[in-house]
Amino acid sequence: PGAAALLAGLEAARVPFALVSASPRSVVDAVVAGALAGVAFAFTLSADDTVRTKPHPDPYMAAANRFGVPASACVAVEDSPDGTASAHAAGCAVLVVPSLLPVEPARGRTFARSLEEVDLGVLGDCLRRPDPEIRGPKRA
Repeated sequence: PGAAALLAGLEAARVPFALVSASPRSVVDAVVAGALAGVAFAFTLSADDTVRTKPHPDPYMAAANRFGVPASACVAVEDSPDGTASAHAAGCAVLVVPSLLPVEPARGRTFARSLEEVDLGVLGDCLRRPDPEIRGPKRA
């Protein structure tokens, strides 16, 4: 929940965004053509597009390079430990919306319980706030 509204907000504000996935190209293309049809990704990166995939930093470093900016100017929205590790190692700010596996707090990571809590302001805060923050009710 909240993904469609967040992506629409990024599009409306003309903020470029990409899909960086550890899935094979065939899966990424099928998802983009199906569930994500009409979403204006600047580009997509799959496991087939880099020599090493998540948890290595290569996918996010490649994405920042394609955008022509340093990774530190990017916010990665992740839901897994491997994806978070990849983005973090590349130097991105990371917004973590945990899914099945827990992700440990660390400097440069912001946590949200749901994408429904995330808007452009939250993404901007991720770049400005180096210490971990958990949005919504605190976890025990």
